[in-house]
Amino acid sequence: MTAAAPLSIYLVATPGLEAPLAEEALAAGFAGAQIVEGGVSFPGGWPDVWRANLQLRGATRVLARIAEFRAMHLAQLDKRAHKLAWSDFLTPGTPLRVEASCKRSRIYHAGAATQRVAKALEDTIGAVITEDALLRIMVRIEDDLVTISIDTSGASLHKRGFKEGVAKAPMRETMAAMFLAQCGYTGAEPVLDPMCGSGTFVIEAAEIAAGLLPGRARSFAFEQLPSFDPFAWADVRGVSAPAKTERRFYGSDRDAGAVRMATENATRAGVADLTRFEAQSVENLEPPAGPPGLIMINPPYGTRIGDRAPLVPLHRTLGTVLKTRFRGWRVGIVTADKSLAQATGLSFQPMLPTVLHGGIRVALYRTAPL
Repeated sequence: MTAAAPLSIYLVATPGLEAPLAEEALAAGFAGAQIVEGGVSFPGGWPDVWRANLQLRGATRVLARIAEFRAMHLAQLDKRAHKLAWSDFLTPGTPLRVEASCKRSRIYHAGAATQRVAKALEDTIGAVITEDALLRIMVRIEDDLVTISIDTSGASLHKRGFKEGVAKAPMRETMAAMFLAQCGYTGAEPVLDPMCGSGTFVIEAAEIAAGLLPGRARSFAFEQLPSFDPFAWADVRGVSAPAKTERRFYGSDRDAGAVRMATENATRAGVADLTRFEAQSVENLEPPAGPPGLIMINPPYGTRIGDRAPLVPLHRTLGTVLKTRFRGWRVGIVTADKSLAQATGLSFQPMLPTVLHGGIRVALYRTAPL
């Protein structure tokens, strides 16, 4: 592969959310996007890499796959790594870090594989190998097939650059966006989260409605690559001014500190005018004025925050409030505990694949309009 040839662009997905990420990529115009193991892949050029980092709400990272070859032993890996045209993709002398993983392969020592590729980079382009480098070369060896990628994102893409305040058991922005999509949210209806924590669901929904790009306020690792064109990037990035929307987005939490954090996060994200946060209990929840919309909740489910016992009556109360006061609204509940979801007494639609969230398998429970 040369720098001019089409890249294989790989979007890393949260495990279990590959399908909505593929749908998002196709809707964003990334032709040929298809689900592969662990994520979504499509062909494209460097401007597609930039745009994927900037625009896609559900991707965890964007990798540019630059080489693929077979290697049965370390000497073979060493030889082929030295033959790669690294200078087509990387600036000589640039600081890099290398990470390798091995699975079902005769090369089984990830540390040794890392050292061989790092040495090839030092020998061929004078790379400075350092653990704190922004640019990361990822080496995956599976079934004796070596895939080498550049991590073009840098920090994980859930780090939009706005959430300084974080409540307990936070929902990542990338996950929140995909759960909203799986509930059919497009930005055209209000969203309410009665256990909002640091406000992730509410802020993400408001950004979508306002057409604000998720990567608008951060930098990316691809800016360190020789293929980067700051003028073309300025055109891709454009001016991220909020679109007009009549919709409003609501969060509440019994923890006044969480409400304060959510309010500050919304202000940093530029959606303070579209969001309303208040401290109140679930028992006092009332629908806001206007049309019905979507209620999105990531309630406590015991495995992180404390004992499970008091959570059953909380979920029962939640279900009663929603059924009696929120006619016409749809509900999405993200939880690791099926019995807690069932305690709400709500009727749920067929289940989607479970999702790995901080080492815990969670599921999205969705309702039709109440």
